[in-house]
Amino acid sequence: MSTFFRTGTVVALTGAASGIGREIALHLSQAGATMALADIDAPSLRATAQQCASPQIRTFELDVSDADAVERFAIDTAQQFGRVDAVINVAGVLYSGSVDATPLVDHHRVMDVNYWGVVNSTKAFLPLIAAGSTEGRICNVSSTFGLMASPNSSAYNASKFAVRGFTEALIQELAVTDPNIKVTGVYPGGVRTSIARTARVAPGVDHEVVSATFDRLARTDASTAAAAIVRGIERGSPKVLVGPDARLVDVATRALGSLYMRAVPALRKRM
Repeated sequence: MSTFFRTGTVVALTGAASGIGREIALHLSQAGATMALADIDAPSLRATAQQCASPQIRTFELDVSDADAVERFAIDTAQQFGRVDAVINVAGVLYSGSVDATPLVDHHRVMDVNYWGVVNSTKAFLPLIAAGSTEGRICNVSSTFGLMASPNSSAYNASKFAVRGFTEALIQELAVTDPNIKVTGVYPGGVRTSIARTARVAPGVDHEVVSATFDRLARTDASTAAAAIVRGIERGSPKVLVGPDARLVDVATRALGSLYMRAVPALRKRM
């Protein structure tokens, strides 16, 4: 039985058009939550809303890298539903390419969506959650690549490490200033979604190879991932590891420290 997500709980969710975001929306709709769903892909976002059981849903076409647009999304959500209890920041893009091959414009775009999108949404919704809810939640989705760096993923690594640092700082701040708002950082491993098929790649990188490799290694389905994330948010867990690969990466990086940076290249050569 849900304790936080229940009938009447108002939740804002970015990245709701597909993958983990869509599955979180479906889980929350079953609990009866009122939802403001946002994504840059408007047609797929409407499809998510149509699949949800909850009648209290609004959709917003949104580029999370646009701070002004995110601010409007937050204000509109609060005005339409009277308050906001939680925000779940899922929106993100995958990118593959070496430091040398990745154009600066791509570095900036990945950071704009993956990191600044989280910052924009958190800053827009935090005061509304603090003002309108006796018990609030903020969830930011990072990645196992926010726990461990990997070659040919520098832009993606940087963005997800940044989300981790931002989230862990926020956890500590709110523990002092507003302990009724719990913050959760999420670190998924390989989840079977379309993210690799829609990923951007650096010039010279074979997109089909990247997509096929991701699909081969992904071990967790999106519904299972969403269920784990929702449970973690409910509990107010500061850290949620999604999938056996995420748990392995967490243990390995903590056990090996910087030595993992020798092990990863060796493993990739063998693969």
